[in-house]
Amino acid sequence: MTESPAYKRSLGLIELVSLGVGGTVGSGIFVVPGIAAKLSGPGSLLAWLIVAISASCVLLSLAAVSYRFTPASGFYSLFESVFGSRIAIPLITLYTISSVFGVATIAAGVGQYIGYFNLSPVLLVEIAILAAFCILNIAGIAFSGMTENILTTLKIIPLILIALLLLPFVRPENFIQSSPLTTTGLLATVIIVYWPFTGFEISAIPVEETRDPSLIRRSLLLVMLIVVSLYLVLNVALIGSIGTAALAASPAPIATAAEIIFAHAGPLVAFIGIVAMLSAMNAYIVGTSRVLHSLSVRLSLPVVKDLSSRGTPAVALVLGCVASGLLLLVSNQFAALATVSVITTLVPYIFFCIAAWILVAERNVRLVAAAGILSTTAILVIYFAV
Repeated sequence: MTESPAYKRSLGLIELVSLGVGGTVGSGIFVVPGIAAKLSGPGSLLAWLIVAISASCVLLSLAAVSYRFTPASGFYSLFESVFGSRIAIPLITLYTISSVFGVATIAAGVGQYIGYFNLSPVLLVEIAILAAFCILNIAGIAFSGMTENILTTLKIIPLILIALLLLPFVRPENFIQSSPLTTTGLLATVIIVYWPFTGFEISAIPVEETRDPSLIRRSLLLVMLIVVSLYLVLNVALIGSIGTAALAASPAPIATAAEIIFAHAGPLVAFIGIVAMLSAMNAYIVGTSRVLHSLSVRLSLPVVKDLSSRGTPAVALVLGCVASGLLLLVSNQFAALATVSVITTLVPYIFFCIAAWILVAERNVRLVAAAGILSTTAILVIYFAV
């Protein structure tokens, strides 16, 4: 009797951290600082701090309950064990939708930086890149994991260097608010700023492909430490060095900042931005396909629940990428796609925190979980109210 194909246990701590950092540090940090600066000026720094605290609470809650993941179904097993299948299935479906929008958002971000080089047609290039990464992932998790390690390294080191090189050019007057910071503007900024922080949970998705599932908790903590530190320092450096007017006027704000301070650095930074988004796209495709596959297994969906001979959810990969490509044909607007992705992601995030509150009796964990529940719920309510 022939054994059914199974996932390959190829991922260690480095790969898990790369997936989490890769999925988080992508199109958001290369595009959102400009949008945030346009909405709230220097006050956008407050939005970055608020979201950093909220996202950290969600991550810590997820890390606290990661022991409840089963190798076969990850997030689903957590949601099902705490809330039952009637709630688990809609939550996983919603997360899958958010991930599909996330892939499309990243592709749209790539398009904005491709536009920096005046390449066209942008939409065709975006879809071609999406197809290439789909094929890479069908080839196997070892290939996509190795690619993620390389791409994450190529983007994180330059981003750290850019932040450090910009810091000496920071001027206190650039942090002065030229117009009053409105509540509506700040709330709109918080929503869009949440996009760069989503994706950290991808470290916790490929449980069955991880050599040691106990590494997931450690990888989540490392991901958030890296991401929060980088984002806060980089935004202070960007706003302080060139001011929010210059950031707001650019579709590629980090490239613009580098070019204003360091002549001819713009194209190099724009290239780094594209590398960062390719890394995020690869990580999101991994996460989307695995969650879609676990859902199809629970629902016994024919064909979609099968793995290829290489141990990859090939059909789920194709379906997720095709869906993202179709979204790009409907709307290639980064802000619109990012907003939908954030709103649909926040609901599962709330339930990660609720699960931590229910499962872990430790006071510190419950305080963090409560903060995560309140902050993410408030953002959702305010978005629909405003």
